[in-house]
Amino acid sequence: MKKTSGRVLELLGLMQAKVDWTGPELAARLGVTDRTVRNDIARLRELGYPVDATRGRDGHYRLGVGAKLPPLLLDDEEAVAVAVGLRTVTGVAGFEESGARALAKLEHVLPDRLRRQLAALRDATAAGPVNTDSNVEDPEVDPAVLTAIAAAIRDHDGLRAFYRPADTDERVEFEPYRLVAWQRRWYVVGRDPASGSWSPYRVDWLTLRTPGGRRFSPTDFPGDLTEFVVREVARTGWAVHARLLIDAPVDEVIARINPAVGTVEPVDEERCLLVTGGDSLEVVAVWIGMLGLDFTVISPPALAEHLQVIANRYTAASRMGT
Repeated sequence: MKKTSGRVLELLGLMQAKVDWTGPELAARLGVTDRTVRNDIARLRELGYPVDATRGRDGHYRLGVGAKLPPLLLDDEEAVAVAVGLRTVTGVAGFEESGARALAKLEHVLPDRLRRQLAALRDATAAGPVNTDSNVEDPEVDPAVLTAIAAAIRDHDGLRAFYRPADTDERVEFEPYRLVAWQRRWYVVGRDPASGSWSPYRVDWLTLRTPGGRRFSPTDFPGDLTEFVVREVARTGWAVHARLLIDAPVDEVIARINPAVGTVEPVDEERCLLVTGGDSLEVVAVWIGMLGLDFTVISPPALAEHLQVIANRYTAASRMGT
Protein backbone atom coordinates (compact mmCIF):
# COMPACT_ATOMS: atom_id res chain seq x y z
CA MET A 1 0.00 0.00 0.00
CA LYS A 2 1.19 3.50 -0.79
CA LYS A 3 2.31 5.81 2.00
CA THR A 4 -0.46 7.91 3.46
CA SER A 5 0.99 11.26 2.31
CA GLY A 6 1.42 10.13 -1.28
CA ARG A 7 -2.00 8.54 -1.34
CA VAL A 8 -3.68 11.69 0.00
CA LEU A 9 -2.02 13.76 -2.73
CA GLU A 10 -3.20 11.26 -5.35
CA LEU A 11 -6.70 11.44 -3.87
CA LEU A 12 -6.63 15.23 -4.13
CA GLY A 13 -5.50 14.98 -7.75
CA LEU A 14 -8.38 12.62 -8.57
CA MET A 15 -10.91 14.98 -7.00
CA GLN A 16 -9.54 17.87 -9.04
CA ALA A 17 -9.86 15.87 -12.26
CA LYS A 18 -13.51 14.87 -11.80
CA VAL A 19 -16.37 16.59 -9.99
CA ASP A 20 -18.09 13.66 -8.26
CA TRP A 21 -16.60 10.41 -6.97
CA THR A 22 -18.26 7.60 -5.08
CA GLY A 23 -16.36 5.92 -2.27
CA PRO A 24 -16.01 2.62 -4.18
CA GLU A 25 -14.71 4.46 -7.26
CA LEU A 26 -12.00 6.19 -5.23
CA ALA A 27 -11.14 2.95 -3.43
CA ALA A 28 -10.71 1.14 -6.75
CA ARG A 29 -8.51 3.89 -8.22
CA LEU A 30 -6.32 4.07 -5.13
CA GLY A 31 -6.25 0.32 -4.47
CA VAL A 32 -7.51 0.66 -0.89
CA THR A 33 -10.66 -0.06 1.11
CA ASP A 34 -13.67 2.22 1.48
CA ARG A 35 -12.68 2.79 5.10
CA THR A 36 -9.22 4.00 4.05
CA VAL A 37 -10.86 6.41 1.61
CA ARG A 38 -13.00 7.84 4.42
CA ASN A 39 -9.89 8.27 6.58
CA ASP A 40 -8.01 10.03 3.76
CA ILE A 41 -10.99 12.32 3.14
CA ALA A 42 -10.84 13.24 6.83
CA ARG A 43 -7.12 14.05 6.47
CA LEU A 44 -7.85 16.37 3.53
CA ARG A 45 -10.39 18.21 5.64
CA GLU A 46 -7.89 18.53 8.48
CA LEU A 47 -5.47 20.12 6.00
CA GLY A 48 -8.10 22.74 5.14
CA TYR A 49 -9.47 21.34 1.88
CA PRO A 50 -13.29 21.40 1.89
CA VAL A 51 -14.73 18.05 0.80
CA ASP A 52 -18.50 17.79 0.49
CA ALA A 53 -20.15 14.41 0.93
CA THR A 54 -23.66 13.09 0.35
CA ARG A 55 -24.94 9.83 1.78
CA GLY A 56 -27.20 7.15 0.36
CA ARG A 57 -27.25 5.00 -2.77
CA ASP A 58 -26.18 7.95 -4.94
CA GLY A 59 -23.75 9.28 -2.37
CA HIS A 60 -20.55 10.86 -3.56
CA TYR A 61 -17.61 13.06 -2.59
CA ARG A 62 -16.90 16.44 -4.17
CA LEU A 63 -14.12 18.96 -3.65
CA GLY A 64 -15.96 21.98 -2.28
CA VAL A 65 -15.38 25.68 -2.57
CA GLY A 66 -13.27 27.13 0.21
CA ALA A 67 -10.87 29.88 1.13
CA LYS A 68 -7.78 27.75 0.62
CA LEU A 69 -6.60 26.99 -2.90
CA PRO A 70 -5.57 23.33 -3.24
CA PRO A 71 -2.29 22.63 -4.99
CA LEU A 72 -2.75 21.95 -8.69
CA LEU A 73 -1.63 18.40 -9.31
CA LEU A 74 -0.66 17.52 -12.87
CA ASP A 75 0.76 14.30 -14.20
CA ASP A 76 3.73 14.37 -16.59
CA GLU A 77 1.70 14.55 -19.81
CA GLU A 78 -0.66 17.21 -18.41
CA ALA A 79 2.20 19.43 -17.26
CA VAL A 80 3.97 19.29 -20.63
CA ALA A 81 0.66 19.85 -22.48
CA VAL A 82 -0.08 22.98 -20.43
CA ALA A 83 3.43 24.34 -21.00
CA VAL A 84 3.26 23.73 -24.76
CA GLY A 85 -0.21 25.29 -24.89
CA LEU A 86 1.03 28.41 -23.13
CA ARG A 87 3.72 28.75 -25.75
CA THR A 88 1.45 28.33 -28.75
CA VAL A 89 -1.97 29.85 -28.04
CA THR A 90 -2.69 33.13 -29.82
CA GLY A 91 -5.48 35.57 -30.55
CA VAL A 92 -5.93 37.26 -27.18
CA ALA A 93 -4.41 40.68 -26.55
CA GLY A 94 -2.02 40.86 -23.64
CA PHE A 95 -1.55 37.11 -23.52
CA GLU A 96 2.13 37.30 -24.37
CA GLU A 97 3.00 38.87 -21.01
CA SER A 98 0.54 36.96 -18.79
CA GLY A 99 1.27 33.70 -20.60
CA ALA A 100 5.01 34.17 -20.13
CA ARG A 101 4.50 34.75 -16.40
CA ALA A 102 2.34 31.63 -16.07
CA LEU A 103 4.83 29.57 -18.06
CA ALA A 104 7.74 30.78 -15.90
CA LYS A 105 5.87 29.79 -12.74
CA LEU A 106 5.02 26.37 -14.16
CA GLU A 107 8.56 25.65 -15.32
CA HIS A 108 9.88 26.74 -11.93
CA VAL A 109 7.92 24.04 -10.10
CA LEU A 110 8.38 21.27 -12.67
CA PRO A 111 10.69 18.46 -11.63
CA ASP A 112 14.04 18.43 -13.39
CA ARG A 113 13.14 15.51 -15.70
CA LEU A 114 10.05 17.39 -17.00
CA ARG A 115 11.99 20.64 -17.42
CA ARG A 116 14.50 18.70 -19.52
CA GLN A 117 11.69 17.20 -21.63
CA LEU A 118 10.14 20.60 -22.19
CA ALA A 119 13.48 22.18 -23.03
CA ALA A 120 14.21 19.38 -25.52
CA LEU A 121 10.80 19.87 -27.15
CA ARG A 122 11.31 23.64 -27.32
CA ASP A 123 14.81 23.37 -28.79
CA ALA A 124 13.82 20.72 -31.33
CA THR A 125 10.81 22.51 -32.82
CA ALA A 126 10.13 25.68 -34.76
CA ALA A 127 6.83 27.41 -35.45
CA GLY A 128 5.75 28.78 -38.79
CA PRO A 129 3.79 32.02 -39.12
CA VAL A 130 0.42 31.82 -37.41
CA ASN A 131 -1.43 33.64 -40.18
CA THR A 132 -0.80 31.62 -43.35
CA ASP A 133 -3.95 32.29 -45.38
CA SER A 134 -4.43 36.04 -45.19
CA ASN A 135 -2.49 39.22 -45.79
CA VAL A 136 -4.26 40.77 -42.78
CA GLU A 137 -3.03 40.23 -39.24
CA ASP A 138 -5.24 38.18 -36.93
CA PRO A 139 -7.27 40.41 -34.62
CA GLU A 140 -6.46 40.40 -30.94
CA VAL A 141 -9.19 40.27 -28.34
CA ASP A 142 -8.90 41.79 -24.88
CA PRO A 143 -9.26 38.96 -22.32
CA ALA A 144 -11.28 41.32 -20.11
CA VAL A 145 -13.88 41.61 -22.88
CA LEU A 146 -14.09 37.83 -23.25
CA THR A 147 -14.54 37.34 -19.51
CA ALA A 148 -17.16 40.11 -19.35
CA ILE A 149 -19.15 38.47 -22.16
CA ALA A 150 -18.82 35.04 -20.56
CA ALA A 151 -20.08 36.44 -17.25
CA ALA A 152 -23.04 38.06 -19.03
CA ILE A 153 -23.91 34.72 -20.65
CA ARG A 154 -23.68 32.98 -17.28
CA ASP A 155 -25.74 35.57 -15.42
CA HIS A 156 -28.24 36.22 -18.26
CA ASP A 157 -27.34 39.90 -18.43
CA GLY A 158 -27.92 41.77 -21.67
CA LEU A 159 -25.06 43.55 -23.43
CA ARG A 160 -24.92 47.07 -24.87
CA ALA A 161 -22.05 47.90 -27.17
CA PHE A 162 -20.67 49.98 -30.00
CA TYR A 163 -20.17 47.69 -32.99
CA ARG A 164 -17.72 48.59 -35.76
CA PRO A 165 -17.94 46.38 -38.85
CA ALA A 166 -16.49 47.88 -42.03
CA ASP A 167 -15.61 51.24 -40.43
CA THR A 168 -19.17 51.95 -39.28
CA ASP A 169 -20.09 52.64 -35.66
CA GLU A 170 -23.50 51.33 -34.68
CA ARG A 171 -25.07 50.78 -31.29
CA VAL A 172 -26.28 47.28 -30.55
CA GLU A 173 -28.06 45.65 -27.64
CA PHE A 174 -28.52 41.89 -27.45
CA GLU A 175 -28.92 38.90 -25.15
CA PRO A 176 -25.63 36.94 -25.33
CA TYR A 177 -26.04 33.21 -25.83
CA ARG A 178 -22.67 31.61 -26.62
CA LEU A 179 -19.06 32.50 -27.44
CA VAL A 180 -17.71 30.79 -30.55
CA ALA A 181 -14.04 30.62 -31.60
CA TRP A 182 -13.78 30.03 -35.35
CA GLN A 183 -11.29 30.83 -38.13
CA ARG A 184 -8.97 32.56 -35.61
CA ARG A 185 -11.84 34.88 -34.65
CA TRP A 186 -14.03 35.19 -31.57
CA TYR A 187 -17.78 35.65 -32.04
CA VAL A 188 -20.61 36.01 -29.57
CA VAL A 189 -24.00 34.82 -30.76
CA GLY A 190 -26.82 36.95 -29.39
CA ARG A 191 -30.54 37.59 -29.69
CA ASP A 192 -32.06 41.01 -30.33
CA PRO A 193 -34.64 41.47 -27.54
CA ALA A 194 -36.77 43.79 -29.70
CA SER A 195 -37.01 41.70 -32.89
CA GLY A 196 -36.10 38.24 -31.61
CA SER A 197 -33.53 37.85 -34.41
CA TRP A 198 -30.17 36.15 -33.85
CA SER A 199 -26.76 37.40 -34.99
CA PRO A 200 -23.07 36.59 -34.49
CA TYR A 201 -20.97 39.58 -33.41
CA ARG A 202 -17.20 39.69 -33.86
CA VAL A 203 -15.77 40.30 -30.41
CA ASP A 204 -12.86 42.40 -31.70
CA TRP A 205 -15.44 44.78 -33.24
CA LEU A 206 -17.32 45.21 -29.94
CA THR A 207 -16.78 48.01 -27.42
CA LEU A 208 -18.89 47.14 -24.41
CA ARG A 209 -20.92 49.94 -22.84
CA THR A 210 -21.67 50.49 -19.17
CA PRO A 211 -24.18 49.83 -17.79
CA GLY A 212 -25.09 46.75 -19.79
CA GLY A 213 -28.50 45.65 -20.97
CA ARG A 214 -31.38 44.30 -18.96
CA ARG A 215 -31.38 40.87 -17.34
CA PHE A 216 -33.22 38.34 -19.49
CA SER A 217 -34.66 34.84 -19.42
CA PRO A 218 -32.52 32.72 -21.76
CA THR A 219 -34.01 31.42 -25.00
CA ASP A 220 -32.74 28.24 -26.63
CA PHE A 221 -31.05 28.77 -29.98
CA PRO A 222 -33.32 27.56 -32.80
CA GLY A 223 -31.14 25.30 -34.90
CA ASP A 224 -27.52 24.31 -35.39
CA LEU A 225 -25.29 26.97 -33.82
CA THR A 226 -22.17 26.14 -35.83
CA GLU A 227 -24.02 26.13 -39.16
CA PHE A 228 -25.61 29.45 -38.26
CA VAL A 229 -22.28 31.09 -37.42
CA VAL A 230 -20.65 29.86 -40.65
CA ARG A 231 -23.57 31.13 -42.75
CA GLU A 232 -23.93 34.50 -41.05
CA VAL A 233 -20.20 35.23 -40.89
CA ALA A 234 -20.04 34.70 -44.66
CA ARG A 235 -22.80 37.31 -44.96
CA THR A 236 -21.84 39.89 -42.31
CA GLY A 237 -18.72 38.88 -40.37
CA TRP A 238 -15.91 39.63 -42.81
CA ALA A 239 -14.18 42.87 -43.66
CA VAL A 240 -15.01 42.20 -47.36
CA HIS A 241 -18.27 40.59 -48.49
CA ALA A 242 -18.84 39.31 -51.99
CA ARG A 243 -21.79 38.05 -54.03
CA LEU A 244 -20.84 36.00 -57.08
CA LEU A 245 -22.90 34.46 -59.86
CA ILE A 246 -21.30 31.07 -60.58
CA ASP A 247 -21.79 29.38 -63.97
CA ALA A 248 -22.35 25.93 -62.49
CA PRO A 249 -25.16 24.03 -60.76
CA VAL A 250 -25.47 24.51 -57.02
CA ASP A 251 -24.51 20.88 -56.24
CA GLU A 252 -21.24 21.20 -58.15
CA VAL A 253 -20.27 24.38 -56.31
CA ILE A 254 -21.14 22.93 -52.91
CA ALA A 255 -18.98 19.91 -53.69
CA ARG A 256 -16.00 22.16 -54.44
CA ILE A 257 -16.02 24.59 -51.49
CA ASN A 258 -15.25 24.27 -47.84
CA PRO A 259 -18.40 25.04 -45.81
CA ALA A 260 -16.43 27.80 -44.10
CA VAL A 261 -16.05 29.69 -47.38
CA GLY A 262 -19.66 30.78 -47.67
CA THR A 263 -23.19 29.86 -48.66
CA VAL A 264 -24.60 28.79 -52.02
CA GLU A 265 -28.12 29.44 -53.34
CA PRO A 266 -29.55 28.11 -56.63
CA VAL A 267 -30.49 30.61 -59.34
CA ASP A 268 -31.53 28.07 -61.99
CA GLU A 269 -30.41 24.62 -63.11
CA GLU A 270 -27.12 25.92 -64.52
CA ARG A 271 -26.18 28.79 -62.19
CA CYS A 272 -26.05 29.63 -58.50
CA LEU A 273 -25.24 32.50 -56.16
CA LEU A 274 -22.20 32.26 -53.87
CA VAL A 275 -22.09 34.57 -50.86
CA THR A 276 -18.60 34.66 -49.40
CA GLY A 277 -16.07 36.99 -47.83
CA GLY A 278 -12.63 37.44 -46.38
CA ASP A 279 -10.25 39.74 -44.56
CA SER A 280 -9.22 41.50 -47.78
CA LEU A 281 -9.87 41.66 -51.52
CA GLU A 282 -6.72 39.60 -52.06
CA VAL A 283 -8.01 36.76 -49.88
CA VAL A 284 -11.40 36.68 -51.61
CA ALA A 285 -9.69 36.67 -55.02
CA VAL A 286 -7.59 33.66 -54.01
CA TRP A 287 -10.65 31.73 -52.84
CA ILE A 288 -12.53 32.48 -56.06
CA GLY A 289 -9.56 31.40 -58.18
CA MET A 290 -9.37 28.08 -56.35
CA LEU A 291 -13.02 27.41 -57.23
CA GLY A 292 -12.03 26.66 -60.84
CA LEU A 293 -15.34 27.82 -62.34
CA ASP A 294 -16.49 30.77 -64.45
CA PHE A 295 -18.23 33.49 -62.48
CA THR A 296 -19.49 37.07 -62.51
CA VAL A 297 -18.93 39.54 -59.67
CA ILE A 298 -22.20 41.04 -58.47
CA SER A 299 -20.66 42.95 -55.58
CA PRO A 300 -18.58 44.73 -54.41
CA PRO A 301 -17.30 46.77 -57.39
CA ALA A 302 -13.86 46.95 -55.75
CA LEU A 303 -13.53 43.17 -56.12
CA ALA A 304 -14.17 43.36 -59.87
CA GLU A 305 -11.54 46.09 -60.16
CA HIS A 306 -9.03 44.04 -58.16
CA LEU A 307 -9.64 40.97 -60.35
CA GLN A 308 -8.96 43.10 -63.43
CA VAL A 309 -5.62 44.13 -61.94
CA ILE A 310 -4.79 40.48 -61.29
CA ALA A 311 -5.88 39.50 -64.80
CA ASN A 312 -3.58 42.13 -66.33
CA ARG A 313 -0.71 40.99 -64.12
CA TYR A 314 -1.17 37.33 -65.06
CA THR A 315 -1.50 38.19 -68.75
CA ALA A 316 1.75 40.14 -68.63
CA ALA A 317 3.46 37.30 -66.80
CA SER A 318 2.36 34.75 -69.41
CA ARG A 319 3.74 36.92 -72.24
CA MET A 320 7.13 37.12 -70.56
CA GLY A 321 7.39 33.36 -70.59
CA THR A 322 6.89 33.05 -74.36
